[in-house]
Amino acid sequence: MVGADLCSIPFALWSAITLRLGSFEHGDRGSLWLYIACALTSIPIFVRFGLYRAVLRYIAARAVLTIFAGVAVSVVVIASVDRAFLGSVVPESAFIIYFMIAMLYVWGSRTIARHVFELAAVPRSRVIIYGAGESGVSLAMALRKSRDFQAVAFVDDDPKQQGNVLHGLRVFAPDRLESLVARHCASRVLLALPSARRSHRSEIIRGLLGLGVHVQTVPDLSDLVTGRARVEDVQDVDIGDLLGRDPVLPHPGLLGACITGKVVMVTGAGGSIGSELCRQIARLQPKRLVLLEKSELALYTIDRELRTESAAFGAPVEIVPLLGNAHQKLRVRDVMHTFGVQTVYHAAAYKHVPIVEQNVIHGVYNNVMATLHAAEAATETGVETFVLISTDKAVNPTNVMGATKRVAELVLQGMQQRGGSTKFCMVRFGNVLDSSGSVVPLFREQIRRGGPVTVTHPDVTRYFMTIPEAAQLVIQAGSMACGGEVFVLDMGQPMRIVDLAKRMIGLMGLTVRDEENPEGDIAITYTGLRPGEKLYEELLLGDNVTRTEHAMILRAEERSLPWRQVRELLDELSAAAHAYDCHRAIRLLQGAVGGYKASPALVDLVAARRAELGLEHDNVTELPTRRRSDAGHGARILPGAAAAAGAALADATPLSPPVSA
Repeated sequence: MVGADLCSIPFALWSAITLRLGSFEHGDRGSLWLYIACALTSIPIFVRFGLYRAVLRYIAARAVLTIFAGVAVSVVVIASVDRAFLGSVVPESAFIIYFMIAMLYVWGSRTIARHVFELAAVPRSRVIIYGAGESGVSLAMALRKSRDFQAVAFVDDDPKQQGNVLHGLRVFAPDRLESLVARHCASRVLLALPSARRSHRSEIIRGLLGLGVHVQTVPDLSDLVTGRARVEDVQDVDIGDLLGRDPVLPHPGLLGACITGKVVMVTGAGGSIGSELCRQIARLQPKRLVLLEKSELALYTIDRELRTESAAFGAPVEIVPLLGNAHQKLRVRDVMHTFGVQTVYHAAAYKHVPIVEQNVIHGVYNNVMATLHAAEAATETGVETFVLISTDKAVNPTNVMGATKRVAELVLQGMQQRGGSTKFCMVRFGNVLDSSGSVVPLFREQIRRGGPVTVTHPDVTRYFMTIPEAAQLVIQAGSMACGGEVFVLDMGQPMRIVDLAKRMIGLMGLTVRDEENPEGDIAITYTGLRPGEKLYEELLLGDNVTRTEHAMILRAEERSLPWRQVRELLDELSAAAHAYDCHRAIRLLQGAVGGYKASPALVDLVAARRAELGLEHDNVTELPTRRRSDAGHGARILPGAAAAAGAALADATPLSPPVSA
């Protein structure tokens, strides 16, 4: 560029003088020295103004100001040389012409060089930006610097925008999308609609599914405003957009009633629901937020995130990260008493149906006994509100996980009947999108690997809700508690899992490979229902349901058990768990939970292995020492080892004796 300027600057001066005099004959010795001085003085001035530090490939429009200043100083210096040393051989008006021509030459040379670099660059993926608003324009500007993507057109459904040209890109109507994709060989459509309603985005996405393009989006408006994301941080479409349901605005009074200015505790704080509860609770300015989590890594992750976010909002919240298991009653009671906890959200639970089905006793301990111990600790320390996060699988369950969660509900209902100052309530909802272990991250991983996508049954349907929406409704439901209620979240219409898989495949710009389309990209295979899995889920036991002051929260009136019967059930479950008697535990669950239909065959891995080894005693404390000589097994089963394993499952704090009302 120095070489180009050494040639173009004198030529610009010559052009200006020629235009001013109207003649090519002005090459006397004085003007020749002027051309030399023009070149020798302009280059140092441009160096001083940093014009040669600009990387041509990424030169910005504001470089015009630098060029303007550099050329202006150059004109002043050349005019001064002409007047001081050459006797004013150049007319004054020629310097004005020189200024304009020099600006054109200097800026034009850099623009041409930038386009040469762009033409010589590696071919980039072509993208169409849907949305010609501020976010779309900002995205187009950001993509100009990208080595991977090249924006080729805008699409917008606003008739006022259609036909405009923004940053060299024309705005087209949505009905031109298919032809635009074909003409430009576009591989992606980027949705720049951060403030659009979810139902509108869902409608747009459904129209893009058949185009064979990868659909991505810019972050939500809230993330852009808070600085957690930038416009150019494109990401895969929020799977919640596929539901097409706009979230109902929260009631400010309900959101903060149990949180603002209070000491709040979340058990299972590092889980999918627990961590989102913590994020939303921290924004509602509690006096203190206590995190109880048994996973060190999960606790560290959510603690660091909350501290960073609260500092960014300028109103730090006192965060108390504590390791512990909810079924350790002494630990939980000590924490509640020490920190003066007023509100508890009990999210600690096992939720994966097949895993709990294969680990019956641990499911009983974590979902039933942990709820009992946490609730008793809350009663003994004067907690005001205790909210249990339940599940739709607790309704007419066909698996251990659902049955144990229903028993957990019965425990809280019984404790509410027993009396006390603590208000107990339960919030029941279905699947949350993108939670750990859910189908969404599994499908996404399978699609990226090239398939196949595995679905258990073509007719399996589930209710879905986004994690933030579920957490927000849980907080509001807890604020409406009077004691003993089962709140049910309105999950909208259920969705077939196979339809969800097909939409996710389409959003990645791929097609389903089946009999109708044997050349497709991703196959869908059916693996069969897993033990304890239902074709469809229910949210209510019966039809006795009433509305609440929130449009998406229902209050269900359901059968409960007297505390005396609940206490007897818990004592028997505890005895079965200590003995690792899975058959007895399941029989107890069936007797207590109406509609529970257990799997015909017990699939608990330990119980199944004991049966395989011929160890028929259910009580592991009475197992004799045995050898197994067949099938190459020579290991001894020690009488104390199994008993120790069973005892280790139980908390050091035994079940409290029955307490009379």
